[in-house]
Amino acid sequence: MSRRFWTGAIALVCCCPVFSIAQEQAKKDGVGTPSREELIKKLEEDLTNVKLTGRFTVTGREDREAKPEEYTISSAIKLPEGDMWLIKARIKYGDKDTTVPMPLEIKWAGDTPIITLTNLAIPGLGTFTSRVVLYENRYAGTWQHGKVGGHLFGKFEKVTEEKTEAK
Repeated sequence: MSRRFWTGAIALVCCCPVFSIAQEQAKKDGVGTPSREELIKKLEEDLTNVKLTGRFTVTGREDREAKPEEYTISSAIKLPEGDMWLIKARIKYGDKDTTVPMPLEIKWAGDTPIITLTNLAIPGLGTFTSRVVLYENRYAGTWQHGKVGGHLFGKFEKVTEEKTEAK
């Protein structure tokens, strides 16, 4: 074997323990990846008493301005089974305005939650499929309602409790 191979192999063996020690120290310093339990707790806090305001588009109508949408979430609770959550939200878009509890699946891409719903019947609104990424007080995703679909995007921020109550 070549001398270059052995030099590289020795460097790899020597650096691995240092890298592991650095990773462990980062975790001790609070810099490392949060545990699943910590991520869940943070998401429950982030999605309770929060308003998402943004816009949605309709595929095939890209020449039109994106329409406003608003979701006010009064509570977000992780359910014991799997990745299921119970989200109580007031949904406003177009002429629709309703408050409903929704069982939603939230998957994780590393430390980033992705709300997923597939053919979920929402009373008074219809059946929807959607994928929405939440990150640093912003959201973005896709939606489908029958043959109509598009994109959605916006921001979210905490609101006081009296503002999250249903009308």
